[in-house]
Amino acid sequence: MAGSDDVKILTVDAGGGRLDSYVASQINDISRTVVQRLLASGHITVDGRAESASYQVRSGDRITVVVPPPKPTHLCAEPLPLDIVYEDAHVLVVDKAPGMVVHPGAGHRSGTLVNAVMAHCPSLPGIGGEVRPGVVHRLDRDTSGVIVLAKTDQALRDLQSQFRRRTVAKRYTALAVGSVPQDEGIIEAPIGRDSRHRKRMAVRSGGREARTRWRVLAWLLGDHGRRYTLLDVGLDTGRTHQIRVHLAWMGYPLAGDGVYGPPGPASGWPRQFLHARELEINHPVSGERCHFEAPLPRDLEIALSLLADGHPPVS
Repeated sequence: MAGSDDVKILTVDAGGGRLDSYVASQINDISRTVVQRLLASGHITVDGRAESASYQVRSGDRITVVVPPPKPTHLCAEPLPLDIVYEDAHVLVVDKAPGMVVHPGAGHRSGTLVNAVMAHCPSLPGIGGEVRPGVVHRLDRDTSGVIVLAKTDQALRDLQSQFRRRTVAKRYTALAVGSVPQDEGIIEAPIGRDSRHRKRMAVRSGGREARTRWRVLAWLLGDHGRRYTLLDVGLDTGRTHQIRVHLAWMGYPLAGDGVYGPPGPASGWPRQFLHARELEINHPVSGERCHFEAPLPRDLEIALSLLADGHPPVS
């Protein structure tokens, strides 16, 4: 995307506070992270001088902010099918199909949700950078369900703040292998990179705080007497593979999870049984609380119907 620099001049009326925080508070469409990047590259000056992010602004300071145009993106727009749950000028909410990667990366340069959304929203490559335009959060490739993307920098910044402040509500439907004995519970166990398998996560000392809430929806019986538990799962944090890691650590891995489940094939399941069912956010412009839902997809419906003797949990 070609274009010229956007130059903004800020005059400080009252001093106090860090330079990066001040600039971010005065310019709505760029985040503090972007401000810090502009400072590091010399695109922000105070009275013509380069200053650090921690510089304390003073009354009368004249701050020049030069915002370069977005870098050309090397991603390709692809007219792939999208199941749109909601859309307006600021956000796009999609029911992500299983098997679709959210954003391009090693081994996945095309066919991703971002490629599809770029075709649907041609302005998206200028939002939030060139690698993950508009992406606020993510779902694993084989996890289906509701996901929100930002269509403007202002929306991206606001939604990222909501995720950081944990005001976003996320609920999942999961099927665990085994009969979970309690009706409900909370898992609080730190998650970090698995020291033995670098592509996996694990519960480990020194990991990042992680908290998962779960409630039993039904206990089910499958072939050969194997038992399963259908769960309603809520996240208080958003760590990589959090639900999969926490349930496996508890001793009840997701059905069909070939990474965190027991060794061997995934017992004929179409994929890991995990679906992002509900998402609640505050609209980044109106502030209205918005609730979005995605029904259980057909492949998981069929898999669930093959289990017999379902019964509700005892009260």
